[in-house]
Amino acid sequence: MADTISPENRSRNMASIRNKDTKPEIIIRKALHKQGYRYRTHAKHIPGSPDITLPKYSVAIFVHGCFWHKHDCHFFRIPKSNIDYWTLKLDRNASRDQEILKQIRDKWRIGIVWECAIKGKTRRPLSDITAQLSRWIHSESAFVELTGADV
Repeated sequence: MADTISPENRSRNMASIRNKDTKPEIIIRKALHKQGYRYRTHAKHIPGSPDITLPKYSVAIFVHGCFWHKHDCHFFRIPKSNIDYWTLKLDRNASRDQEILKQIRDKWRIGIVWECAIKGKTRRPLSDITAQLSRWIHSESAFVELTGADV
């Protein structure tokens, strides 16, 4: 099915979508701050500009939107219009995510918090998310991924 929006309007719509300081990201930042963690946001000197970095612990946290990063949950489905465009775009996003993780894993411990863990029908209590992140930050584990309760 062809796209029903002009290229100019599509460009304007896409440009208005936030790629930083999203609601899920702010929720996680506030929760970490409340626990006493001090962090940097969107560190441009690190590939992928992680949403949250805790240099003291060598931790980089990405707060991923389930749609944009192709998470297998209720938030993700390929749009019914312009399927080829969306499939290619979202596949490129997922591929880029994997490449970024490979680039930084030698210097940073990586955490991914998925949108479905924070909101929607599979959300978990914020206290559980914060506790799991805190345990991981103080562990020696290289990777943690937090998803919704039923994913």
